[in-house]
Amino acid sequence: MGCGSSSTRRIMMSEPDCLFCKIIAGEIPSEKVYEDETTYAFKDISPKAAVHVLVVPKHHYANVAELAGADAAQLAHMVQVAQSLADDAFHGAYRLIFNTGRDAGQSVFHVHAHVLTGETLDE
Repeated sequence: MGCGSSSTRRIMMSEPDCLFCKIIAGEIPSEKVYEDETTYAFKDISPKAAVHVLVVPKHHYANVAELAGADAAQLAHMVQVAQSLADDAFHGAYRLIFNTGRDAGQSVFHVHAHVLTGETLDE
């Protein structure tokens, strides 16, 4: 499926109560930094680094393990998007984080990669 402006974006498969599905659909505002047919990236509202972007697939998957099992190519594409963002923001260096499960810090159950870059990061 194609995508267009925030008012005409379509989601491949969404969950009606999912925060990120609503952001992708343009129902909730976000500060978009990247979008293509399958992937949407936007600035985190509580950044943990100079650049903190969330990269999400437009198709709803609960976590990275579910995504990897269903669409490994989409997972690889998300990593490529993260690399491109880091290339633009901070000479290609970045940290990529997937939280899976409430006890690991996942608070939105739509898989998302945290891309942290823009400065030297502590371990």
